Amino acid sequence: MIPVIKTDLKQANLATNQSLKEGELKRLPVECLRPGKYQPRREIQPEALEELAASIRQQGIMQPVVVRPLTGGHFEIIAGERRWRAAQLAGLDFIPALVRQAEDRDVIALALIENLQREDLNPLEEAFALQRLQKEFELTQQQVADTVGKSRSSVANLLRLLQLHKEVQRMLKQGDLEMGHARALLGLPEAKQLTFARQLVAKGMSVRQTEAWVRNEQQNSLKNKLQPAIDPDVKRLEAQLQMKLGTKVKIQHSIQGKGRLEIHYSSLVQLDGILRHLR
Repeated sequence: MIPVIKTDLKQANLATNQSLKEGELKRLPVECLRPGKYQPRREIQPEALEELAASIRQQGIMQPVVVRPLTGGHFEIIAGERRWRAAQLAGLDFIPALVRQAEDRDVIALALIENLQREDLNPLEEAFALQRLQKEFELTQQQVADTVGKSRSSVANLLRLLQLHKEVQRMLKQGDLEMGHARALLGLPEAKQLTFARQLVAKGMSVRQTEAWVRNEQQNSLKNKLQPAIDPDVKRLEAQLQMKLGTKVKIQHSIQGKGRLEIHYSSLVQLDGILRHLR
């Protein structure tokens, strides 16, 4: 079972005199680093990477990357892959790195925590990382929450995003939808989520408007489910009466044998005609 990790990365970055096992700050050649296999970030925007590279050219790297040693003098990045890529764009030969000894079960949590502390992930990247943490180490939602320092309800809400229609997930990732919109859409069957998502974006609906819209749809669906199926004999009788009277007729019949007959008319002239048929 993965332990609860309470590592303060900012304090760890200042630990220059610690042993290699606890974390040692070094200057490593950029070509010796390798991307982390547990990196929670799924996409790195080129524009943002160029901006970071420009900042590094001017100010240098303010926060070291976190790595663990591999064989052959290489190091796997635990946290800071974007800084490493930007450092290469900026033309740096070396990069400050905090070297740690870490097991696989710790690496995924450390990588996720670092990105969460920097608020660097979109909701779906966070959800996928939490899902991976839960599945790979067979954790409960509460254990996942304790590991990354979130409430269990926050973890549950993020994991539910993975139940969205794939295209709705893409809209959330691109920023067309807010987290609140996505959570509201989860109240709909997957088959309806995309249609509603496109409509709410087109109408510019707020999160509250979306929540009210979804609630109304849920109530309508419930009414349709509760409404009993029309007896074929009753339906046939309705059709016969409509043909005879020349107007809309509705019969509501209960299993107790009781019911109601509705005959519609649009004018007094039509009403007189109906009455003549009934006499």
